[in-house]
Amino acid sequence: MPVPYPVIVVPGITGSELRDIYDVGPQTVFALLSKSFARVALHPDNLKYERIEPARVVPDKLIGMAYRELIEELRHDLKNKEDQPVPVYPFAYDWRQPLHDTENLLEEFIDEVIGRTKLLPHYVKAGYRDNPKVNLVGHSMGGLIVAGYIQRHGQNAGVGKVVTLGSPFRGSLEAPLKVTTGLAELGTGSVGSRERESARVTPALYHLLPSFDSAVNADPGIPDDLYNADAWQPNIVDTIAEYIRLYGLEKKDRQGKARALFECMLQEARTHRDRLESLRLSNAGLDEKDWLCIVGVDEETRVSLRVKKVRKKPEFDLKSADRKNLWKDQDPASRILTGDATVPYLGARCSFIPVEQIVCVRDNDFGYWELGDRSVEGLTGLHAVLPKMNLIHRLIVSHFTETKRHGTWGRPAPDIPGGVTWDPPIRGLKKKD
Repeated sequence: MPVPYPVIVVPGITGSELRDIYDVGPQTVFALLSKSFARVALHPDNLKYERIEPARVVPDKLIGMAYRELIEELRHDLKNKEDQPVPVYPFAYDWRQPLHDTENLLEEFIDEVIGRTKLLPHYVKAGYRDNPKVNLVGHSMGGLIVAGYIQRHGQNAGVGKVVTLGSPFRGSLEAPLKVTTGLAELGTGSVGSRERESARVTPALYHLLPSFDSAVNADPGIPDDLYNADAWQPNIVDTIAEYIRLYGLEKKDRQGKARALFECMLQEARTHRDRLESLRLSNAGLDEKDWLCIVGVDEETRVSLRVKKVRKKPEFDLKSADRKNLWKDQDPASRILTGDATVPYLGARCSFIPVEQIVCVRDNDFGYWELGDRSVEGLTGLHAVLPKMNLIHRLIVSHFTETKRHGTWGRPAPDIPGGVTWDPPIRGLKKKD
């Protein structure tokens, strides 16, 4: 194509505002500075709807602080002429719901974007109607949605190129921490029983559970697989049972219903993770070089979880010592114990991208003029601000236009096998140590 395909940006968990449109004057119930956990908590009898009814909570728009700069920069840098824009669409979605539901909505949105792009004269002239596709950018959980969509639709996905930023293809230890305590680097940073209560009945959160080797270190007799309900502390099911007592319609056998609900969310998430592991890009008509996988490193990140046996029951042993950053270690076996403060490096690895094609970035890749973004990174960690980094914008544009932009670089993954050369999807990309 003489012009880049239109772009869709898929944000991470909590990256879209939620609005209750039941009222004649719709109310925002989840935004960056305004969060009503009671209004977004889901009903134990049907997790598609809110526990406070009547209501109709829908996605509204992307969190501007996180994604506005990315979208504006792509709109500016991708176009060749001022009067020939390259469409860059934000895709807001309900980040509470199972990811396969969001994949269905993404399919509909891709069809809409293609239909609208077919009406642009410069795209018609370029022959877009003969080969209509979109390029996708997924940040964090957004990358899992993109991968799941492509896995499901194969040759019919209609995707040209993909960029993922810090996506936990094999999970993050912050997910079980969020479910257990309500406190984590994942999503919001506030703590409280209301957030913990909401987290435990949020299906999408379980899609972020870690599944990489060494993620869970369990005592004998305790499963090391967090998709197994028996690996979790009993208070998780107890809390869901109390939630059913307070808000459920049927009060009998609350413990059994809570266990069944918990197992259902875990199984749904496991099925999705298995689909991601089975993804082969060639089945979707994509080459491995069509996917730019960007991973944040050199931040102290939780890389493992100890599960102890206490009175014959599992108990999560949450230690600060489990947060590590050995990026600068000389031993490759140690250097993998790093991440972007939320997603460990091993959680960002996936089955469908060769390790030698991964591009790593660090917080010192911010330009000296990006003072505001640096200050935000100091508060939230690298993961949250990856979409704001100017280097990331240049990498995305370079990938989508197949023309390396000036001042663009990256770093090899820490575990490239000996004798294998770093081979990123962007030809001629400058290598930094």
